[in-house]
Amino acid sequence: MTTWQIDGPERLSLDGEVTQLDTWLAHGRLRVVGTDGPARVEVRKVGRRGLTVTFEDGTLSIRHPMREGWHWLGALWWFGMGRPRYNADVTVAVPPKALATLTVVSGSVVASGLRHGASVDVTSGHITLMGLGGTVRAKTISGSIEALGLGGDVRLQTVSGEISLADSSAERLLARTISGSVTCDLDNPYAHEVRLDTTSGQITVRVPEDADLEVNLSATSGRVTSAFPEVRATGSPGMRSARGRIGSGTGMLNAYAVSGSVSLLARPSEDFSDGSPAPGGSAPGPDGDAS
Repeated sequence: MTTWQIDGPERLSLDGEVTQLDTWLAHGRLRVVGTDGPARVEVRKVGRRGLTVTFEDGTLSIRHPMREGWHWLGALWWFGMGRPRYNADVTVAVPPKALATLTVVSGSVVASGLRHGASVDVTSGHITLMGLGGTVRAKTISGSIEALGLGGDVRLQTVSGEISLADSSAERLLARTISGSVTCDLDNPYAHEVRLDTTSGQITVRVPEDADLEVNLSATSGRVTSAFPEVRATGSPGMRSARGRIGSGTGMLNAYAVSGSVSLLARPSEDFSDGSPAPGGSAPGPDGDAS
């Protein structure tokens, strides 16, 4: 095992293939990119307690040396003494096939180019995901999640914060927030399962015109609209909903908002490179407004 104690700005280049990345930062910014070439670690800023970097049997670990039970010291200690001691600005480059487990208690995480899976956990802060595949998990308690170009099996969760997903080819997707909106743009017409829900906030989802989905949209307090005439309004006491089948219905789309609206939009199946508006993508269909 090779170990480095990082007490100031430093760059490391690793000999040997990295198959697993494990990070745990108390506070700061973490950027991870999957790219060809040797694995590299760049520490641009570090607090007084420093960082510990280890590399053994393909596993690269980057951690703050926090003592067990540190969180019981309370918020006053953290903002007065903890953050200056435990702070870091770290950029890591690893092979695209490396598996990543990324944890930041307070701060932000940007992960891109990891094709075989990533798990991201931020207690308070922002998560940005780009070009990830495999099994993708991202969770934050207070903060937002922005994702672009995700594939595979995706699960995004926040307690207080928005979830935005664009150009997703995911086969399975779960996006869930307690307080915040969910915006989802899917470009995979053969998605197997899509589940979106929020307690307080609105849901906007766009799927390809040639999708194959069984659709169930519902809201306890709010409007439900659909750009697909196949997805029609249904009525039930105390709830507004729309159901229907797009294409052969081999996949499933469920979207549910307790307090907020639910909107289903159509994504053109061809590329409108001239900038013209997508047909059916901006307005509800004739039967899409549930009342």
